[in-house]
Order: sequence, then structure tokens, then C-alpha cells
Amino acid sequence: MLKHPNLVIKILLALILSYTFDKNKISSTTYLPNHETTTYLMKELKLDGELSFHNIHHASKDFGNRYSFLPRAVLYPKSVSDISNLVNYIFQMGPTSELTIAPRGHGHSLEGQAQAHQGVVVNMESLAKSQEMKFHVDGKNTNTPFVDVSGGELWINILRESLKYGFAPKSWTDYLHLTVGGTLSNAGISGQAFRHGPQINNVHQLQVVTGTGEVVTCTKEMNSDLYHSVLGGLGQFGIITRAHISLEPAPEMVKWIKVLYLDFATFTKDQEQLISSNNSFDYVEGFVLINRTGLLNNWRSSFKNKDPVRARRFVSEGKTIFCLEIAKYYKQEDVHTIDQKIESLLSKLNYNEFTLFISEVSYVDFLDRVHVSELKLQEKGLWDVPHPWLNLLVPKSKIHQFANEVFGKILTDTSNGPILIYPVDKSRWNTKTSMVTPKENVFYLVAFLSSAMPSSTGTDSLENILSQNKRILQVCETANLETKQYLPHYNTQEEWKKHFGSQWEVFVRRKFRYDPLAILTPGQRIFQKAINSL
Repeated sequence: MLKHPNLVIKILLALILSYTFDKNKISSTTYLPNHETTTYLMKELKLDGELSFHNIHHASKDFGNRYSFLPRAVLYPKSVSDISNLVNYIFQMGPTSELTIAPRGHGHSLEGQAQAHQGVVVNMESLAKSQEMKFHVDGKNTNTPFVDVSGGELWINILRESLKYGFAPKSWTDYLHLTVGGTLSNAGISGQAFRHGPQINNVHQLQVVTGTGEVVTCTKEMNSDLYHSVLGGLGQFGIITRAHISLEPAPEMVKWIKVLYLDFATFTKDQEQLISSNNSFDYVEGFVLINRTGLLNNWRSSFKNKDPVRARRFVSEGKTIFCLEIAKYYKQEDVHTIDQKIESLLSKLNYNEFTLFISEVSYVDFLDRVHVSELKLQEKGLWDVPHPWLNLLVPKSKIHQFANEVFGKILTDTSNGPILIYPVDKSRWNTKTSMVTPKENVFYLVAFLSSAMPSSTGTDSLENILSQNKRILQVCETANLETKQYLPHYNTQEEWKKHFGSQWEVFVRRKFRYDPLAILTPGQRIFQKAINSL
């Protein structure tokens, strides 16, 4: 059970209430331990791993490549106690220290969320190197197969190892080179979410280091408030150090299909039909393609088309086109029946029939498909550029109004990066977590995955893309579309309050309980650490 001295907690809560919500509260007389003193004290920590004060610039960068906050040190833990000792050490320093802590996985955050200005960044991949994956797939010992993994483990590594046992996790993100703790702190949504829910819906047990340094094991039944807090909790309540991830028997092959629509209403109707059916495809996503030249020709290198003559005549320039991307998983033993099943499923859809493209790939190649694009972009020097992404959750009842205002008006082409759009149904989700979604059960994920070119002053400039994002958000606000941000980023606490809505008070209560000094994950900019003068 969680234990806190009541008197100490009351004092700390009073300090937070007095200082956290006012960035201008710290006076010039505030006492802060100087850099040399703090560095010396931290060096006295007993650790299995290493606390490094040199060559730490990598921890001030992330995939978003827009913010850069240099930490004071980077912890390379070899044990959970390393993380616990560090957090507890800073907690014991109390509100006279400005030190904060940010867990960093693969550095794929977008807005500096995994950075800690003059604080300590915890390299979670270092922890994963010292912790083994433990598979529980024997039906005699467990009814539900799962893998017990480090919070710093990459999903791609879990996939490769679990396949050796004939199993795989149920739910994925589109990019697998992310850590378990990172995706579970957000949600982990992809084309399988309509069937299995996000990744936070498929984890049964967590080990968490809270903001006081306490190591807590939690499940839906044991320490359930902390369990639900950290799932989708944006790193505000604890550092996920281990997790039990649900597994299922793994397929071997994938029929990967792309079809096109010129009518948005038909496109969304088919998508919604697919996610509501029990007998459907295993993966459902979609893309918006605006004014793309030679679109179908680009697909022919890896996809086969049943009507190549008519497909070659298809003109995509100047048009807004909607691509449905679907997949059916199967094993080798089903190879003789899979085509018939797919044909039956496709017969219920209303796409442009000559735009049907099919590819057959291994399960691993399909799930890790984005990494192939990453390697190509790295070769061209186009991966480490600013990524001003905007991810929105749009209620089903508002998606057509959203599309009318954004596609073809604010956005006149999609040359700066893909736009994902697909529905999910949260009726099967665990709604007790910290993740915030629209009120309707069915909503669309719309992701504007833009890349900005450094030094550009054109349409691919960072300034132009940020301006487009701002206009999209203004449309949502003005038209009252009731959208929510996924992977949210806000600059003021008022915006955060609006984001959480009725869940804000619960979120604040949980913060006070599990991270009373606001030590953890300062890069989210939700809470500011309370710093008190002596």
C-alpha cells in the first residue's frame, strides 16, 4: 500500500497550492542550491548505473526538433532502485531545489516532453538493457498469455522476441521504435485500436516509481488509482519501470490493401462499417491525399493493381482523395482461403474498384513498415528536421464539418507529410485511465504528420506549417467541434484545464498524491515545480 507521512504531505500540498500555479511567484530571494553543490551531492548517490554530467547534449533533443532544454545530468540506470533513489533524493531536498526529472525513451517526443531543463533525464533504454523479458505463455500456468518487460524496452524488440514463442502483443502504434513507458504514458493508438483498444487497454500490471521515489506494483485491483493514473497520464504521476503486456497467438503473413475514394461521406461510411463489424479486417486506417501527382505510380513498386490500364489513367493532381488502408492477418495454413475471405469483405465496400492495390508481406514487415521509410529519410538527411505534428481526436458527429473546413481550404496539398484519418470505438476501452477523449464513443484520429524544411521560407517552412496548425485549431474552437488533442501540447494551465475538462480536478488530485512536489516530466508544462525560499 502507498504510505505517506500525513504532516509532511499536508505541508507539501500547501506549498504546491501556493507556488505551482503562478510562474511569477518565485522571488529574487528564493534560495536554490548552486550548480556545484547540487552536482557534488548527486555524485554521492549510491547507484548501480551511472549519473553522467558530461556528453549530455543528446538529452536536450527530441524527434520534434523544435525545443532544446539542456539537463544538468543524465542517469543511465541499471536497476529500478537507481531511479527510485534518484527520485527520492530530489524529493527529500524538498521545495528549496529546482531539480526535476524526465524519463526519456527513444526520444520520439514532439514538444520537449522528455526534457528537463537543468534537471535530470533518465535514460530508460539503459534500464531495459539490464532487465530481461519474461514470457508467460504456458496455458497451464496462466489463462492470459503476457510478457513482463522493462518500461524502457522498445516495442520492436518485444515483437521479435514474442514471435519466437508464437505470440505477439495485441495492440500497436504505427512506429515500433518507441518504448513501452512512452506509449503507455500517452495511449498507443493505431489501426488495431478498433478491435483491441489502445496499448493502455492491454497492460495488466505496472511497476511504477512515484514522485516520492516509492516503488509500487499496481493493477486494476491493487493500487488501482495509481494504475489508472499513469496510463495515459503523460508521465505526471510516476515512471513506468515494468509492465505486463497482453499477448495473443501471432499471425505470420499480411494481405496489405489500399483503395481510393473521391467522396468523403462514402469513405467514412465504409470505415465506420469496418470497425463496427466482428468479421472484418484486422487493421483499419486511412489517409487524406490532396493534390498529389503520380500517386498510383508510386505504389506500383510494392503493390499489385488488378486493373493497371485504368489505374494509369487516374489523375490525382488538384483532387482531394481519401485512401482506405486495411490489412488481413493470416497463417500459412490459411493461404488457400485468405483470398476468398478478403474478396468477400471487399465486396461490401464502395471504393473505386480500379484503385485496388494489394501487397503480401510478413507480419513483422507490415508492423515495422514506417521504419523502412525512416531509414530512407535518414539517408537523405530528411529525418532530423522539425516535426510540428498536430494530432486531433474528432467526434464522429463533427468529422464531416471538420473535413469541409480543413481539407482543400486550409490544406491545399499534402506534400509536407501524411494526414492520417480513421475512426475508433472506445466502447471497449478502459475509461478510467487519464487519457482524454471526446464524449462520443466513436471518434476519428486525424493526424497531421508534417515535416518542416530548415531555412525554408515556402509552404514547407516551420512558420507556415505552424500557421496552418493554428488555423485548424481555430476552426475547431470557432465551430465548437469538441475535439481533443492526442499527444497534447499547451502553453498555459488554463488550456490544460480546458483539455481535461471534468477530469481536471481528478488529474490535479492524483498529481498531489503521487508527485506532490511536481518533480516528474516538467516538459509537459502542466505543472511547475513549487520552489520555496528558506
